[in-house]
Amino acid sequence: MKTIVLGAGVIGVATAYYLSERGCDVTVIEREPGVALGTSFGNAGVIAPAWITPWAAPGMPLRLLKCLLKPGSPLIFRPTLDPAQWRWLASWLHECDVARFRVNKQRMQRIAYYSRDCLRAFHATHGFDYGRSQGHLQLFRTDHDVELAQPALALLRDAGIAYREADADECARIEPGLRWARVKPVAGVYLPDDEAGDCARFTRELRAVCEGNGVSFLFDTEAVGVDVERGQVRGVRVRELPRRRNRRSPKEALPAPPRPPDGAPASRRQAPPRVLAADAVVIALGVESAALVEPFGVRLPLYPVKGYSATLPVIDEQKAPRAALTDESLKTAITRFDSQVRVAGTAEFGNRFATLREQALQTLMKVLDDWFPHAATASSAQFWVGRRPMLPDGAPLLGPSGVDGLWLNVGHGSTGWAMAMGSGRAVADLVTRRAPEIDLDGLTLARYRL
Repeated sequence: MKTIVLGAGVIGVATAYYLSERGCDVTVIEREPGVALGTSFGNAGVIAPAWITPWAAPGMPLRLLKCLLKPGSPLIFRPTLDPAQWRWLASWLHECDVARFRVNKQRMQRIAYYSRDCLRAFHATHGFDYGRSQGHLQLFRTDHDVELAQPALALLRDAGIAYREADADECARIEPGLRWARVKPVAGVYLPDDEAGDCARFTRELRAVCEGNGVSFLFDTEAVGVDVERGQVRGVRVRELPRRRNRRSPKEALPAPPRPPDGAPASRRQAPPRVLAADAVVIALGVESAALVEPFGVRLPLYPVKGYSATLPVIDEQKAPRAALTDESLKTAITRFDSQVRVAGTAEFGNRFATLREQALQTLMKVLDDWFPHAATASSAQFWVGRRPMLPDGAPLLGPSGVDGLWLNVGHGSTGWAMAMGSGRAVADLVTRRAPEIDLDGLTLARYRL
């Protein structure tokens, strides 16, 4: 079966891998010059099925309102005149009650745990290094934050998931570098079975495995549309983009390339589209996915929520983190990748452009300086911003789109790395007419059509 995967982030490359394992002839289309150069490039790297949580949670609307008055808030809301923003926000508010929170969290955990199992099985066969670490420590700055975490802790208890609550001294025993912290947590929660790893590094290695399986990658190539005849996918219309020698610096955002004037040389003008034939197409393009399926009457409630990270070389091993931590109060993760430390977080809602914002970067550096002030030198930070493809209820959309041969693997938000291998395997099973190993109830487009 000739199959095209649109998108070479971790979701798309994982899907390509499992399709190739099932005997498909796979081509991956990517507008960037390599894999994992979008949202997969600078994310936190935490794989935490136990603590994975929808943003639509009890208490979050009030918290969002309070954050509007705080300059250093990890939540940045910028109202616009875009109707899509307000439709998304209305749906999100509907999902913030306790009952919906439980349903959505359980759906997210189901695919995240399955994905972790798939990742571990894959790693047992392909043991390349991607900066993996074990364990995940949640830090709480205030008693109020501990109170907000109680619904999530109740779900952990109900599910029998291993965790232990910790005081400040126990947190420092788990992560000795916290002995030099400028602040003390009022409490912590340690999840020994969670883990972390460099998503972009993993995806680059996974690409090599895919190519060994015969997968083809077309970079600097944009999917401009899907060809459908009589309700059946026939291929993808693609256009080659001008080649870029280097991707954007992690410290800079990539501006839109200027449109060539009508009289410009052909080398400066965009190439005309061509059609690549396919029996099946999988869309894994993050926030760009919605535009490709909209012509077929498929409305995906995706909205870009910007996230930021800073990556720094470690200068003092003793005073640096060993594994992954999350500052629950400021919704910011600190992750160790071998000789580097990454701090990632902030949710900026209402700005669709991949531009860095000083306020968000200052929040990241504050979190690192509060917990590990001697781990790295602030001036060495490489900053990054990505657009998370968020759905209002949190869980991704996997499987059929309503068009024969057109499949979805979208909407993973800030948890794409944690869900990538499981999502890729489940979608590959569906494409090749196999029964997925996981129950996909609540993880397909059907949940928006009831």
